[in-house]
Amino acid sequence: QVQLVESGGGLVRTGGSLRLSCAASGRTFSDFPMGWFRQGPGKEREFVAVMNWSWSGGGSTFYADSVKGRFTISRDNAKNTVYLQMNSLRPEDTAVYYCSADPEGDYTIATSYAYWGQGTQVTVSS
Repeated sequence: QVQLVESGGGLVRTGGSLRLSCAASGRTFSDFPMGWFRQGPGKEREFVAVMNWSWSGGGSTFYADSVKGRFTISRDNAKNTVYLQMNSLRPEDTAVYYCSADPEGDYTIATSYAYWGQGTQVTVSS
């Protein structure tokens, strides 16, 4: 079992920045990819970013087109934490952001993930 706890959400103006954190526990953190998804009002949960890890090659990342160049995913294996740095935020980024872990199959599909956090609200005002 893996437990995930997100933090760092809040209210920010257009163009502002936020950094989300997700603390993991329950298994060796470096064993599995970690991802971020979001779900806006009346929308389905959508992929944001994912970061894999290998001790030989380090971390590889992949982003949704809508956030590429603005968001950065990173992880600190010593702290069992994954981060999402969000810059140049837009009103359309408003959503509940979820941390996810240990996918099987397509990393960009929510149903591939076995574990989820409770979510943290991000609101971007215009």
